[in-house]
Amino acid sequence: MESSNSDGDISIKSHVASLTKIFGSVTPYAIPAIIDCILVSSAQLSPSLLFDELLQLLSDLTEDILKERGKWAFIQPGYIVSFNAVLCHLLNKSRTSCEALRSFILRGFIPLVMIADKNEHELLNQITQQLCDVVFKSNSWDVIEETLVPFSLRSIGLSIGMLLSSELAFYQWSENLADYEPNAPHEFDSNKKFRLPLSVSWPLDKSCHILTTLLSNYLENHPTVLGGLGFAGNLLWDLCDLAIRMLLEFLEFRSSALRFLLPFILTVFVSHSSFQVFVRGQIHILSRDHFLGRIWICCKSLFCLGQAERRDGYNILYLYQSILLHSKESKVGASCNEFEWKTVTAEPEFWDEIRSGLVDKEAFIRKQSLCILKMSLQIIDEQYCYHVSESSLHRNSQKLGMSKRGKWAEEEAKSLGVGKICSLSNSHLSGLQSWTPFLLLYEMLEEYGTHLVEAAWNHQISLLLHHSIPRHSSSNTSTVVSETQMETSERIVHWLAVLWERGLCHENPQVRCLIMQSFLGIDWDGHGKSANLVPERFILGSLILALNDNAHHSDFGVNGVYSSKTIEGASKFLHEFCSHFGHRKRVQFIHSSASFIKQESFCRAGLMALSVCLASIACQPQLCEVSQQDMIELDSSERSFLCNNYSDLLDTLRLIIDSCKQHFNQNYRLKVCENVLEAAVSVVCACCVPWEKLAYFISTVPREFTDFGGSLRSKLQTWLSKCCNDCWRSNADITKTHILNSLCDFPQRFINYHNSPCCLIDFDDEDLESWESEAQRWTRFLFLSVTLEHQYKPIFEFLQNFGGKICRQLNHREWLPPKFLVLVLCLIQELWIFKEKLADSSIEAKSNIKSDMMGTFDHFNSTEAADVFEMFTHSFRFILEELVSFSKSSCSIFWSSPACVDIGLPGSIRGKLGGPCQRRLATSNTTDVLQAILSIKSVAHTSLWCLQFIKDESIHSALIYLWSFLWKVIASPFSDSEAGAEICLAAYEALVPTLNVLESSSSPILIDVIKTEDKLLVQEEEKLLLDSLVCGFLHNVNDLLDAKYLARSRRASLITWKWLCLNSLLSIPYSTSEMGFIQLCAMLIEDFSLPQLFYCICSLENAGVSSILPMLRSIRLVLGLIALGRLDSVRSCYTFLDNQLMNKLVHSSWILHVNCTKRRISSLAALLSSVVHCSMFGDERMHQSVNDVEGPLKWFIKNILDEGTKSPRTIRLAALHLTGLWLLNPKIIKYYIKELKLLSLHGSVAFDEDFEAELAENHDARVEVSLLAQSPDIELTKVFMNTELYARVSVAVLFSKLADFAEKARHMEDNDDCMASLQAGKSFLLELLDSVVNDQDLAKELYKKYSAIHRRKVRAWQMICTLSRFVDEEIVEKVTSSMHLCLYRNNLPAVRQYLETFAIHIYLNFPELVEKQLVGILRDYNMRPQALASYVFIAANIILHTIEEAVSLKHLSILLPPIVPLLTSHHHSLRCFTQLLIHRVLSKLKPAISSNNLESVAIEKRCFEDLERYLAENVDCVRVRAGMEGFLDMFDPKISISPAGIFAARDKAIEFECVPTSLMELVITFLNDVREDLRCTMRNNVATIKNEILAIEGSFHEMEVSQSLDQRLHSQVPRDLSWDFQKKFTLSKHEQRIDPSGRPVGNPRHRRLHQRVVRPPPPGKLEKEDQLLNQALQSRSSSLDRIQANRQHFLLVGSLLDRIPNLAGLARTCEVFRAAGLAVADASIIHDKQFQLISVTAEKWVPMIEVPVSSMKDFLKKKKRQGFAILGLEQTANSIPLDKYTFPKKTVLVLGREKEGIPVDIIHILDACVEIPQLGVVRSLNVHVSGAIALWEYTRQQRCNDGGFLKKK
Repeated sequence: MESSNSDGDISIKSHVASLTKIFGSVTPYAIPAIIDCILVSSAQLSPSLLFDELLQLLSDLTEDILKERGKWAFIQPGYIVSFNAVLCHLLNKSRTSCEALRSFILRGFIPLVMIADKNEHELLNQITQQLCDVVFKSNSWDVIEETLVPFSLRSIGLSIGMLLSSELAFYQWSENLADYEPNAPHEFDSNKKFRLPLSVSWPLDKSCHILTTLLSNYLENHPTVLGGLGFAGNLLWDLCDLAIRMLLEFLEFRSSALRFLLPFILTVFVSHSSFQVFVRGQIHILSRDHFLGRIWICCKSLFCLGQAERRDGYNILYLYQSILLHSKESKVGASCNEFEWKTVTAEPEFWDEIRSGLVDKEAFIRKQSLCILKMSLQIIDEQYCYHVSESSLHRNSQKLGMSKRGKWAEEEAKSLGVGKICSLSNSHLSGLQSWTPFLLLYEMLEEYGTHLVEAAWNHQISLLLHHSIPRHSSSNTSTVVSETQMETSERIVHWLAVLWERGLCHENPQVRCLIMQSFLGIDWDGHGKSANLVPERFILGSLILALNDNAHHSDFGVNGVYSSKTIEGASKFLHEFCSHFGHRKRVQFIHSSASFIKQESFCRAGLMALSVCLASIACQPQLCEVSQQDMIELDSSERSFLCNNYSDLLDTLRLIIDSCKQHFNQNYRLKVCENVLEAAVSVVCACCVPWEKLAYFISTVPREFTDFGGSLRSKLQTWLSKCCNDCWRSNADITKTHILNSLCDFPQRFINYHNSPCCLIDFDDEDLESWESEAQRWTRFLFLSVTLEHQYKPIFEFLQNFGGKICRQLNHREWLPPKFLVLVLCLIQELWIFKEKLADSSIEAKSNIKSDMMGTFDHFNSTEAADVFEMFTHSFRFILEELVSFSKSSCSIFWSSPACVDIGLPGSIRGKLGGPCQRRLATSNTTDVLQAILSIKSVAHTSLWCLQFIKDESIHSALIYLWSFLWKVIASPFSDSEAGAEICLAAYEALVPTLNVLESSSSPILIDVIKTEDKLLVQEEEKLLLDSLVCGFLHNVNDLLDAKYLARSRRASLITWKWLCLNSLLSIPYSTSEMGFIQLCAMLIEDFSLPQLFYCICSLENAGVSSILPMLRSIRLVLGLIALGRLDSVRSCYTFLDNQLMNKLVHSSWILHVNCTKRRISSLAALLSSVVHCSMFGDERMHQSVNDVEGPLKWFIKNILDEGTKSPRTIRLAALHLTGLWLLNPKIIKYYIKELKLLSLHGSVAFDEDFEAELAENHDARVEVSLLAQSPDIELTKVFMNTELYARVSVAVLFSKLADFAEKARHMEDNDDCMASLQAGKSFLLELLDSVVNDQDLAKELYKKYSAIHRRKVRAWQMICTLSRFVDEEIVEKVTSSMHLCLYRNNLPAVRQYLETFAIHIYLNFPELVEKQLVGILRDYNMRPQALASYVFIAANIILHTIEEAVSLKHLSILLPPIVPLLTSHHHSLRCFTQLLIHRVLSKLKPAISSNNLESVAIEKRCFEDLERYLAENVDCVRVRAGMEGFLDMFDPKISISPAGIFAARDKAIEFECVPTSLMELVITFLNDVREDLRCTMRNNVATIKNEILAIEGSFHEMEVSQSLDQRLHSQVPRDLSWDFQKKFTLSKHEQRIDPSGRPVGNPRHRRLHQRVVRPPPPGKLEKEDQLLNQALQSRSSSLDRIQANRQHFLLVGSLLDRIPNLAGLARTCEVFRAAGLAVADASIIHDKQFQLISVTAEKWVPMIEVPVSSMKDFLKKKKRQGFAILGLEQTANSIPLDKYTFPKKTVLVLGREKEGIPVDIIHILDACVEIPQLGVVRSLNVHVSGAIALWEYTRQQRCNDGGFLKKK
């Protein structure tokens, strides 16, 4: 028995094993049959046993899955479906019981779903459907309700982390599944419970998918159960609750809800609006309206979150609308849904979100929003037909001004239907009608091209604004909510703001400009509306950001005007928009607008636009005055709130001023600062803002605008004084204004010691910098706000009270002496600036540049300022002795011996890798060192200030102290430690202000100090003072550098202080010599140690950025001291300055220059003035080449000029300096002919804003430029210094001055410089003439206008004209030879006019050459007309400008006769030119000609009189002279060769090398205009004639180059024969030759045939010839028919095209694809050489049809009657993509103009428009390329249809 059981088990297992092998290999539909066969074949195998075995197998597999996830990855989807199908079939076979079904679900179905992939939706549908089939048959839904539904709900709850909720209908799901064992048999045992591990669950997507599939299957079989209680209602309740919960969770959960739950729920709600649900024993109503409300609340929550949440929110709304509102299953339900949807659309938040979505940056959200809006409006794919009337359109067009582009846009709009007349009963559009133009414009912005937006925009915007209901109108309550959104002006403008915002963010800049111009051009008053209807969100968003778009400011900065039409329009609109704002609202609005500076990086135009708009918003004087009066009545809280707003606003405006500093143009920055200051002054009450905030704001404004004489100083002072006087006038107890009180109290508060007296305070460089910044703001604000002398009294008292007891504070910590010293230094610094500005303003006022300077810019006058200076001097003098005492005690740190072991450094220094260089000292030592440096600086600066006003010996002790400090520092050695080296470095830092004082104190006081302090002098007689100082200083510094105790960064600081000190030391002799103290000068600099000093030059190439300027200045000072011969020494001053040393200097300087990445003006100028020193430049040894080695200065200048060709500022500064030096040393010019040529032909960047800004701002730059050798012509230097012309302008001025010297040499004045000047000018002239004759570029005759060669030619001849004064008898023959050669050559008028000027000047100076050279040339009538015209001009001006009358008449007698025949020249320009000049000569010299001086007979006199009368009275001649008389009157040969004459013509429209328009150019322009007028008249006449012929005959006359065969058969036969293109023959050359008489020559046989007499043939022969002729004609006709048959029925119309390359390319394309023909406007174009070159004979093979533009309509109508489809290649609203259009066989394709496209009147004739799909950024194709693409697409379609009629040969 056991054996039989075991055999049965084996048999069952074998069946199961064989069955599982076929899973997945057979279709699931075959499974039932296979199972039935297995059961029939085995008697022992029952369905229940097989079910148990398969279920056990699946259970084992489930355990493996739970233990090791991943082993089931090999299972295929077919395996799962087959397994499930077997189990379901066995359940059906065994008559399914509830227990078996429960077992299958828990042990079979759930594991199978777990095994399945979550993305296999079809698999899940199949196995769920199989399960539902079993449930349907057994009616076991209660089992599903107890098992599968709770499990799925639990899986969802576990996935989203949701706890058990009592709101769920299946709240007991955790209890139902608590008991289950996966390995239990399917027979239910009451004593044994099933337990399913709580860790087992489905993924979220699977759970949602299974639940929706189960419910869907249930509803399909129970369609009527939904309204009552039951399984479906309860499950739907749960799904609704879960869907809402999941939508508010993470992205993954929302995705599952949107994919599975929400679509299903909404589909269920389509047919049922509500149903009952049983939850925890209570009945609830689940309604569609309630669910919609929950969805809308969910969407509102999502809209407030991030971008992904917003996207899902729009998806939810779109899903709801697409399913519920547009369902076709139930019309009743759809209407109910629409009613419920209105509850959502009635909320303002809905429309706000729609508007927000329409302007979102993400295209998907915009598309979803548009779809939601359309569905809400129930407008889907409707045609927009509500438009403004024609009269309104015309009126708007006239108002805006119609350009050519605008006219095309208007016509395009009409073609789109935008301009149709709408027959409305009232004068306003309804709400729904207003939506249509809105949607039209929005979709155009999203989908269509620029020209379509332009076509429809202005018309539709005008429609919405003009026809909307006024704001006061109230809409009917029964009106649809969507319509009410367009019922009022306010709401319409809000929707228009959506269009404006979207348009201003468009990717196409042309569209953005169109939208901006349209918005700013709206006449709000004309539409009966106010600008304040525009939403503030749009202005404080898109509009402000759009103003930062450069596309809107194309005219910004033109001609130095920093404004644009957009800026002006925006300013005007914002002024109108804010006109109704109150003061507080205005302040907040300005702050919000200005806050964009924190978020965006503004361009130049954008920053200017922002500042102008802020000033426009703030500028409301009437409101500001009211607010100031109300300020007194405000309570403390409101006043505090407003003051905080003021402070925040000033902080934001300060950022705008900071941003403008990035732009270097001073005028630009002034304009921005002026606008910002205007905004601040207009709305901010200065007295309500803490003075620290005011000072911080004012300190941001560039000093040049607020210092004395600055353009903004008066405005600031008026602001401060007005606020103080107005706001605090009511308090009579206050004797001083609030601001002044705060300013006067600041010093004491600043220096007070806030810590405990027993605590020591330490500070470092950062603290000191912070104190200095605060004190500088205070001093700047003090001198700006204080306008009366007595108001400084508290400051004087403070200085005397605290300065007199500063030494006591070393032991008593009541206040901080370093802070007091900082205040003193800042006061002195501000006083110096004030004094310098006052002096500059006085100079300008005296020169009448600014006559009202003193009364406009400041309340001070010079007398009051002098009194203030004197009072400050008295206070400083009072505390000077105390400062010296304090400095002596503080500087003891420099002489004390530091500790042997260095104290540890602070952690902030050890760990700091970047930032400024920090002192490597202990904290206490750093404080002591900084205090010592501050004390020295205060003594030095105070002494220097007092020296300007005190001439007695009261500051004798201070100078003695500084002198002793200098010697003591130089004589003191440093200790062998890092701390000692740092202290020594600090001592050298303190030397810089000390030496500055000693350098500047050039007075008897310094002499007395030196004389009385003999003990300070070095005792060695041979080593004097300055020598000792310099040698000792350099020795100590170099030793400190070599000791290597200092860190690398600190060594760089030491080098900087070294060169600054050395610069001051070397300046002392200069200052004493200038003051006349020669004795002291000699005592200081005698026996100067040059070798040691020049040893330092070797370190030039290793200099840091901060050391460059002082090093170069030191070199300049040394070279100046030596070369000026101030050394009283036996040795020559040039002993040490040989070529070797100078070579070392120039090479190290060049390395320094190359390594400097930034070309600063100060560094460049210092380099030039130091290396190319004026004293060294006159030494020829510095320039001469020895053994092919260039002199040092020659090498340096050559390299600096070569480098200057890439750096505009370098070559401009070099030209300024070198030309000045060459003028001083003419004998050196011979070494620099090539360099002068380079400067003359140089051209670079036209304008360098950085150059002007740096000169205006940087004091060092101005000083160094002033030290360069100056140009002799200051006016030209000012005009051209920052232009590309300056290099050659400076050279021209140089040789103009040298020519003056050369005149002296010609008058036998024996002067070497004069002779050198003459020789230099002649050499340079011959060099340039040789270049223009022989140079490869300058000698070219064919070149383009405005090309590089053209520019170089102009530059060369400009300079040659300047050099014409150097021509003398020695070189005149050579010069005229080159001149005539150039005149014979082909040159453009801009070049030729300088040739003519040069020649005129030569012949005026050498009149004897006129008859010798010029007469014979004028009689060469075969010369080029261009050259003849030049010689006529030269001859006429020689006659006109010869001073002596006798010589003039002689020139007239010999030059006029050869000129007169040219009046009959066939060349129209030469003839006209000659007429003009002869009339000028005759009219000017008429009295002389009429006199007896001219030897001529009476008939000649009468001829000349009649000729003169004709030229004077003829209408055409008068027209020629009308605009050219001024040219001849203004021409002066002498002025035209001067630099001022050559470079005076600066036409801003062209600015081409300062070249004026020549007389020949004027004549040619006149003749071209006349010729063009004649051509237009002729074209119009021809078109009129052709149209008349068409109207009379009723047919179009086609002018074809190759006519049809039928037409030729009625004409001569030879023309018919030419149609057989492939059989044409060509005679050889000898057969084609024809003699002058018209007879052919060549082959004798052909000559005999030609000469033979033609006799009539016999009759038989005639008949035979007729037969042969007929056969030939028939052959030709059949050949022509075959050719015509092979042509495609495609005609290309290019009549609108005018460019020859495009037409030639189209002809070639038509021939390649065998088109029927090409229509052009003028058939004669085929004879054009350019056409023939491109078409390569295509015009001979393709028919060319002449169709003028005026006849295109008739031609197209005729072709339409012949059965052709008329198409246009154009992008319109209804155009079809080329790849989606099926071409008819007979097609005419019209091509449009490249810019305007196809005219609208032609578009109306077209049957359709096709467009080429484009994917790139550039949205246009060449018309030839477009036509070729379209023709190929037609050909491709015809080949496919005809089976490939085009085949390769």
